[in-house]
Amino acid sequence: MIGGGAAAGTIVASADPSLPDRSAAELLVDLQNAKVDGLSGTIVQSADLGLPKIAGLTADSGGADLVNLVAGSNTARVWYAGEDKARLALMGTLGETDVIRNGDDVWFWQSKAKTATHLTLPADAEGKKPAALPTGVPSTPQDAAEQALDAIDPTTEVSTTGAAKVAGRDAYELVLSPRASESLIGQVRLAIDAEKKIPLRVDVYGKNAVNPAIRVAFQQISFDTPDAQQFTFNPPPGTKVNESTAGKLEAELDKEHKAAESSKPAPAGAEQPTVIGEGWASVVTAKLPKASGDEAKQLDGVIDMLPKVSGSWGSGHLFSGSLFSVLVTDDGRVFAGAVAPETLYKAAAK
Repeated sequence: MIGGGAAAGTIVASADPSLPDRSAAELLVDLQNAKVDGLSGTIVQSADLGLPKIAGLTADSGGADLVNLVAGSNTARVWYAGEDKARLALMGTLGETDVIRNGDDVWFWQSKAKTATHLTLPADAEGKKPAALPTGVPSTPQDAAEQALDAIDPTTEVSTTGAAKVAGRDAYELVLSPRASESLIGQVRLAIDAEKKIPLRVDVYGKNAVNPAIRVAFQQISFDTPDAQQFTFNPPPGTKVNESTAGKLEAELDKEHKAAESSKPAPAGAEQPTVIGEGWASVVTAKLPKASGDEAKQLDGVIDMLPKVSGSWGSGHLFSGSLFSVLVTDDGRVFAGAVAPETLYKAAAK
């Protein structure tokens, strides 16, 4: 998980006197080896990415939970009693969405739609996690921490800073700081439970920012093993239940994906996305897919709502926030990264 070449700072956490000092290297080992038998709690994910309000994209058009992912907050409840007993419930403004695993049974339930899908896992599925909730649902601090740790490479400085208090528990703070001056991300801070060694909070800060642009944190947590009843799902009256298996569902999704791809003509001169630069300052570039009819009108309408920009590289439209920027050029190229617009302009000029 930890990328080679990243130097873990020698500074130790100047923790509360009741806590022993821990170096950054020791905290990284703690995270990798952490294991708990059970927990339950409330997770709050909040975000303020500084994005402009664009109808149908960041403005509220009915998908309140998706909007909250970029400008607002989401709340979820989590229960865990081992790899084969886990439950995550998104408490949305329009209803509740749950993923529940109990042994070989996995349920995916949406209260608003009054639908539930029941999957039976194969016998060799022991230790595998249940399917994730849809995009827009807050991650757990563990998921967010894993993503942050996967980004550690020689372009990352790893250090520690003081003690923290999260959900009433003592924690150390591990800090990941991009070395690249082009990066819009200033720091990623992980609060690690002093006793259980699991992440309790993950904060992502924009450069020179005082408040985090993204926070995923336990608001309340207990390490008591939840009652078995929490993992027993009985569909409420009126719920439409779809029976499936993990293999059948995967095959159906693959079939739908291939059908959707085959129904679209391959764009002329289509190219695979490429990456310019490395680490936190990398820029992904690709060509816009060819669209026609209503699809083209909708795409052009969204792009036209973005601010117009131009330079020696040409002209186009810019979508930017506190943690990332996206440039769409008039000749159909797209550049995106956790970098300032100027870095995208340089990439576009090459």
